[in-house]
Amino acid sequence: MPPWPPLLLALLVASCVARQGGGGGGEAPHEVRSRALKVGIICALGALVMLSNGAVLAVAASAVSGWSRSSRLVLLSLAAADAALALLVVPLNLYGGLVQAAAEPRGGVAASTGGGRAAAPREAEAPGAAYPEAYCRAVAYVTSSVFGAALFSLAVVSLERYIAVFFPLRYGCLLRPRRVALLIAAAWLGPALLLLPVALPGRAAVLRVRFSSAALLCEPDYASNAAYSTLLAAAIFCPAAATVTFANLRLWQAARSQRRRGAGLRRLRPRRLDAASRVLAPVVIAFYVCWAPCMGTILYNALTGDRVPEWVEFVALWLPIGSGFLNCFVYFWTNRSFRHKWQRLTRELCGPCRGAGGQPGPCTLSATVERRDGQPGFSPEPSASILLPPEARTAL
Repeated sequence: MPPWPPLLLALLVASCVARQGGGGGGEAPHEVRSRALKVGIICALGALVMLSNGAVLAVAASAVSGWSRSSRLVLLSLAAADAALALLVVPLNLYGGLVQAAAEPRGGVAASTGGGRAAAPREAEAPGAAYPEAYCRAVAYVTSSVFGAALFSLAVVSLERYIAVFFPLRYGCLLRPRRVALLIAAAWLGPALLLLPVALPGRAAVLRVRFSSAALLCEPDYASNAAYSTLLAAAIFCPAAATVTFANLRLWQAARSQRRRGAGLRRLRPRRLDAASRVLAPVVIAFYVCWAPCMGTILYNALTGDRVPEWVEFVALWLPIGSGFLNCFVYFWTNRSFRHKWQRLTRELCGPCRGAGGQPGPCTLSATVERRDGQPGFSPEPSASILLPPEARTAL
């Protein structure tokens, strides 16, 4: 599990400092309150993402009943990308916000982000002497790369589920350990390579960088190179969105078709929602709710040169980090095998605290269930246990 207590302490200190920063300068009281509220929201969001994905990494680090090795690896990659949002993106940008807040009485950057217009002059949001451009550029590169890795990891999970359901007999051949490792490496290195021009400083810079005082986030100035910004959106978001949408819609259609033809599933009550739609529909909905506003804001800024209103920009640019919290429920906590593994792990960790009264009964029962799910000579189902509830799983 990630070392979350030190990070929580750092976020708490950052929140306290942010409440005091800027108060003695030229900021209006409502701007100070707005900044404090934003920092509090970011801290709470980072803590939720960190704790939830830390628990996921602790549970999925070892074998889970019903999960193949390939399934576990791609889900671990997704959890690691979501955890990186809290461990890297949140503290790095909060520190930048504190430095910028301390410099605001001299620079007055707060006025450059309100009202939905472009920063005028644009240098008002550029890193100043108190905020080195190298740091801002490095943070913008890391933030964008982690966002891209999270997007591609979601696409890899959807692709793995699609192969598991539609090509079950060829699953082991199509997703060999080497290919899975290459997919995971591509999900992490692909965005980093595509965004490498963002990290170039000086005259070689393809994009300028700025600190958005509306979102408290270091980001590339997409309006400084509209063509490259559009290319990034097409190369990172569009393939991931197409994969997630196509794979989950095809799985939903297959589950509905099998539900109509399956004799066992016809006994379900008519008022009951389709079992597959309760899992697959939230996957697509959560994806677009978290990522579409962010990409729309980026494209709007790149193509028009204008800025959206302050709170719209804040919500849109931080929603992708919220997806790291939603993914824990959509992909992990709704899965029965994962919950059983989590319960067994918590019993093992809390057993010594209860003294000598703890009995090994529950652990023995859990081990029996694991032997029943994965029998010798029979490979566990690749992703059906992760994909659908038991009703739809019998049909697929």
